[in-house]
Amino acid sequence: MEVQTKQTPIPRRAERIRDVIRYIRRFKNATVVIYIDDALLDSPLFTSHIRDICLIHEAGLQVLIVPGARNRIDQVLTESKIPWTIQNGCRITDENAMPLIKMAAFDVSNRIMTALAGEKRTAVIGNWVRARGKGVLDGVDFATSGEIDKLQDDAIQTVLNSGFIPIFPCIGWSQTGKPYNISSLSLSEQIASHLHADKLFFMLPNTEITSRDFIIPDSIGLSAEGCIPAMNLEELEIFMSKNRNSDKQILQLLTLAASACNAGVSRVHILNGSIDGTLPCEIFSNLGSGTMIYKSNYGGIRDMTREDIPALLNLIRPFVDRGILLPRTESQLQEQYPHFIVYEMDGGIRACAALEPYDDMQMEIAAVAVDETCAHIGIGPKLIDYLIDRAKNRGAKCVFVLTTQTADWFERLGFISASIESLPEKRRAIWTPKRGSKVFRLTF
Repeated sequence: MEVQTKQTPIPRRAERIRDVIRYIRRFKNATVVIYIDDALLDSPLFTSHIRDICLIHEAGLQVLIVPGARNRIDQVLTESKIPWTIQNGCRITDENAMPLIKMAAFDVSNRIMTALAGEKRTAVIGNWVRARGKGVLDGVDFATSGEIDKLQDDAIQTVLNSGFIPIFPCIGWSQTGKPYNISSLSLSEQIASHLHADKLFFMLPNTEITSRDFIIPDSIGLSAEGCIPAMNLEELEIFMSKNRNSDKQILQLLTLAASACNAGVSRVHILNGSIDGTLPCEIFSNLGSGTMIYKSNYGGIRDMTREDIPALLNLIRPFVDRGILLPRTESQLQEQYPHFIVYEMDGGIRACAALEPYDDMQMEIAAVAVDETCAHIGIGPKLIDYLIDRAKNRGAKCVFVLTTQTADWFERLGFISASIESLPEKRRAIWTPKRGSKVFRLTF
């Protein structure tokens, strides 16, 4: 007996492959800074993460790596019985600890360089960071803890242009050659900001922003697993205000992410390094596997054009197949496209909706479709709000929808059940009992 397995339909698989090609093209030659926590070095997934970094590099992205060394430094200082304290995320030690801190930092960097060499990628560990001491702040002497004074841009760019991967230990040197210990997380943010990187990744074990551990504002969508896939800076500010006493490390990462975005970094991603493939999924798909922080250029609503018709047909096909939407042909869309808006994300059409006017000042919101991979980030309500505002501006007295399977969703948006008889005569003429669509209305 032949056993059949359920597979993703070919059109959906094809669209995912197109997504990958689109993202490879979009981010070719992009600058990517990756912070990788040293707790992942002993993870069974470490080799897989290194391979993923190499694949990204092979795809044409310029990769810079900042290894975290906190755990390794903790270990060597503990073994040597040298005390330390942590203040504002900075390690405070005596001068005699610096040789051990340097050794630990370069040990972690060497392990990453060796792993990259095993994948036939050339990496370079360099001293491209000039630092200065943090000094005394609020009466606290930060001693050997430093901050970035200057990056050697030309040297870094030479390494990147040579096809190598630069690795930045968490050590900086003063103009007189004095070493300082720098926070690796802050270092990665400052490097990304200074170079105006396209992407900054923070990859740490078991790091997720979920509804289990945080208060999630209503305006922020969640994935099916309860994780936040993306936040813009406005949403991030609301999130931070509601979670001031939550996980300190996550809040630190989000603060650094906001700083990087405000400094010109296009997007910052917080990744769970305990998930295999998290890095390429985040780069080469429209939502990925972690939480992305962005400023304002991630996706947006615009009017549909004729050039969008093939993409829109691909978008609505699964909804037509499931009986949620009425079928539309290419020739129909050639006439109807001025009524449509689309949501474009990274060059791909991820959602659509139409606003169709009638003679009695009623308007219909129709053909609402959101790609299943984006269904949880609030795009649908944004489209509806946009069309409601457009209808009001055009003098409509109400908007209505006809639906067979999404009544609950429209009710949550404020629509109220109405009768078939309340439809405009022209629309009522094409309603059929066989389909049995229900009417929901929002009156202004």
